[in-house]
Amino acid sequence: MTTISTRPIETAAHDRLYRYLRQQIMVGELLPGQALTLRGLAKQHGVSMTPVREALRRLVAEGALTLTASGRVSTPELSNERIEELAALRALIEPELSARALPRAHFALIDRLSAINTANAEAVAKHDAVSYIRTNLDFHRTLYLRAQSPAILAVAETVWLQLGPTMRALYGRVQRNEPPRHHRMILAALRAGDEPALRLAVRADVTNGLRHLAQRGW
Repeated sequence: MTTISTRPIETAAHDRLYRYLRQQIMVGELLPGQALTLRGLAKQHGVSMTPVREALRRLVAEGALTLTASGRVSTPELSNERIEELAALRALIEPELSARALPRAHFALIDRLSAINTANAEAVAKHDAVSYIRTNLDFHRTLYLRAQSPAILAVAETVWLQLGPTMRALYGRVQRNEPPRHHRMILAALRAGDEPALRLAVRADVTNGLRHLAQRGW
C-alpha cells in the first residue's frame, strides 16, 4: 500500500500562513498585544495545527511576535525606548539603501513613486491607518528594491515588521491630516540625482515621525 506524504502540503500551508500573517503584522492590521492562538488560526485558515505552529515560530524568531513563558503568543507592545532604538536602525539602514538605489532611479521609477505617494495622501485624507502604513512602506520598498541589496533590505523589513502594530496604534491616535512632506523631498532629490539630499530626506522621513509619536506618549 502506497503512503502519500502530507509534508509538502503542510509546508505550503505553513508558508502561505506565514506570509499572510507577516503582511498583516507589518502594515498594522493587528494591534499591539493582540493574542494569536494555534487553535484559532487553524480554524480561521482551515489548516492543521502544524503549519500554524511553524508560521508562528518563524514570526517569533523575527521579532514580529512575542512568546511568553506560559506559551502565550501576541504582537509586541513596544516601549518608547524600543521605538527610539528601531528608529535609529532605520536611520542607519534606509539612507544607505536609497543611496544605492539612486544610480538606477530612472524616470519610470520616480513616476511610480509619485503614484504611490498620491495613494498615500488619499489614505491620509480617509484617515485609513492601515492603508497609510501600507502605501508608506510600498513607497520605501519600491525605491529600495532598486538598490539590488537584498540582505540590507531584509534587515529593513525586519525592523518594519517589529514596528507594524505599534505604528497602527500610534498613527491611529495622532490622526495625520497630511502625507509625509519628506516624500516630496525624496522625489526631488531623486530627480536631481542629489545623494546627500536624498540621504537627508530619507533619514528625516523614517525617524522624525517615529520619534515624534514616541514623545507623544505610548
